Amino acid sequence: MTKAKMAVVATMMALSVPALAQTPPAAPPPPDFSKVEIRTTDLGDNCYMLEGQGGNITVAAAKDEIIMVDGEFAPLHDKIRAAIATVSNLPVKYLVNTHFHGDHTGGNEPFAKDGATVVAEINVKNRLAAGTTNGLTGVQTPPAPQGALPTKTYTGAYKIRLRGRVADLKHIANAHTDGDTYVWFKTANVLATGDTFTNGRYPNIDFANGGNIKGMIAAADTYLKLTNAKTRIVPGHGPLADKAALMDYRAMLVTARDRMAKLVKAGKSEDDVVAAKPFSDLDAKWAPTELAGKNFVRVVYHSLADKPKDKSKDNSKKGA
Repeated sequence: MTKAKMAVVATMMALSVPALAQTPPAAPPPPDFSKVEIRTTDLGDNCYMLEGQGGNITVAAAKDEIIMVDGEFAPLHDKIRAAIATVSNLPVKYLVNTHFHGDHTGGNEPFAKDGATVVAEINVKNRLAAGTTNGLTGVQTPPAPQGALPTKTYTGAYKIRLRGRVADLKHIANAHTDGDTYVWFKTANVLATGDTFTNGRYPNIDFANGGNIKGMIAAADTYLKLTNAKTRIVPGHGPLADKAALMDYRAMLVTARDRMAKLVKAGKSEDDVVAAKPFSDLDAKWAPTELAGKNFVRVVYHSLADKPKDKSKDNSKKGA
């Protein structure tokens, strides 16, 4: 198996988030990328949403170049580039990573070779460079190659300016991960959220890498203030959304947080809360599988029950 395929398998394992087992989970077969089709939705004002395998992509054309948000998996590079060519013959100048997960950053290296500058919040580069571990499965994703790392990083906020196009990048702290970015194309009234918003399904909250349901709710609050009824919202996963869908999503998150907070306060364990099925009435709408429902219970539990790491102890160990 090639290194590229091994990286894809590791990513798919990390994103599947099954319940933690005593033995390492078996690796799923790599996706058959030859069968993936890239679907394109016109968002208006030379902006487009691309759907394939992995996270959704947003393409925003300026006068001379393109800003692209997320890049799915490396083996899909040629198909993604071909899909872009059907709507614009301009080159991709910037590729923005909304977070570090491989179904959003797999395209970094091939698009960088094409000449794109990869932009991300600083924690994305740090996570990719160090490698990560899935908090529920223990599956480890190895460090990304140097060519896949963002070459432009920011903290707080960053603005990309091209002739005829501006993209506002802002960091949402500790939401889906610790390195989330949302991208706001104000003049087009298009918002790309990454996995801080997944339309019609429970999100994965990567608690082992800085994610927390409180940050997810904060992200939804930010987006609701930013958008209006005509905004086209590109979620990390799921179909194109509007403000009404975002409001439903936020209500689900708040309900989940409040119910879990009571169970955590009562001293319930992770197994206790899974057995209690606190979100059973929500599952019909938000959980595509029973496993997805159980995993959401687990990640919300860890968001509220886990104690923050003492960074001073980590620093003292490094200095020892």
